Amino acid sequence: MAFARRSLGLVHRWFGLFIAAFLFIAGLTGAVISWDHELDGWLNPAFYVARSPGPQRPALELADAVERAHPHVRVTYLPLVAESDEAMQIWVAPRVDPTTGQLHAVDWNQVAVDPVSGVEQGRRDWGGVSFSRENVLPFLYKLHYSLEIPLVGGYDVGSLFMGIVAIVWVFDTFVALCLSFPSPRSWRKSFAFRWSKGGHALLFDLHRSGGVWIWLLLLVLAVTAVSMNLRSQVVTPIVSMFSTLSSNPFDTRTAIAPEQAAEPRTDRGRILEIARAEGARRGWAPPGGLLYSPEYGVYGIGFFAAGDEHGDGGLGNPWLYFDARDGSPAGADVPGTGSAGDIFLQAQFPLHSGRIIGLPGRILVSCLGLAVAMLSVTGVVIWFRKRRAKARTDQLRARSGYSCTPSPPPSALLP
Repeated sequence: MAFARRSLGLVHRWFGLFIAAFLFIAGLTGAVISWDHELDGWLNPAFYVARSPGPQRPALELADAVERAHPHVRVTYLPLVAESDEAMQIWVAPRVDPTTGQLHAVDWNQVAVDPVSGVEQGRRDWGGVSFSRENVLPFLYKLHYSLEIPLVGGYDVGSLFMGIVAIVWVFDTFVALCLSFPSPRSWRKSFAFRWSKGGHALLFDLHRSGGVWIWLLLLVLAVTAVSMNLRSQVVTPIVSMFSTLSSNPFDTRTAIAPEQAAEPRTDRGRILEIARAEGARRGWAPPGGLLYSPEYGVYGIGFFAAGDEHGDGGLGNPWLYFDARDGSPAGADVPGTGSAGDIFLQAQFPLHSGRIIGLPGRILVSCLGLAVAMLSVTGVVIWFRKRRAKARTDQLRARSGYSCTPSPPPSALLP
């Protein structure tokens, strides 16, 4: 038993030291980006507040206008209706230069448009490494899940790495729980905080007891972090072993490099017509967003009210997908329907963001982010103090052993 506990202690130590810095970053940024929309709107009103009163122009007209003004880009996400007096944030990606076969050099990927006049109110490189007012919130958002590591050979190695960190975190939560209860008779100590003692005792309790009180919530964050970063690589294959999954182009198709993507053969207006008719047949809200993915060759139409892209207070919004070549159905994502595996996958983002229960969930996740940062810091400090104490003990033992060793007799020094 003692050997098993020592082994678990070593595993927790090295797992913890490996993930501590990354979880500290993810925890702090997660606490902030729970309010990314509100904070970004406060910092950058030009991206959120429309300047012209009056009826909104059709969203497809605004998208066409953006592409005419900037022929080197293509609209990849388009809100189909904006909230009253709010600007419309349109996402773009560079087109392929036919003369070089490479993507055009474009230093921005998001534009804010007045939905009434069509005038551009601002542009930015969302997620770019910058602490400017326009980029600080997107920078923190991307730092949260990918550490802002650039693509390597077209692969998002930052997201892959943070997914590996999350896997280690999942295993470490179980190891930490085992270590937190050394004896069944003293289980109450694992929930207690020695506030009056302070110092190392309180530091230890903050790390151990703090982790015990929120253990289940930490496990949910860790598992959903794996799902968010390694959905197609790890989570979907595992879930499909236990449950049949509905067709989803992002799980069943292999992404290709953007410069190899073929031009869509079906107009987005036609896709919207097909989706609107299908949504009406199913009794859904009118379409709220249009997505185009060159890497997967699909269009997606989301059904939600203006400003409700995240679908707060549930499993999210329904989406229909269509093949960009011929407009044929390519799958659907309808929250609350499908197999147990489908519902499990649908719940990952709402759980990770806390939006599954609306505003209270966002507050909870923000507090959990701070708790994750605290657990990371206290764990490293405890390890450092133990290491320093052990080094001092070893020094004292070495000095004591040297001073107590008798000098050899002179005869022993003779050849």
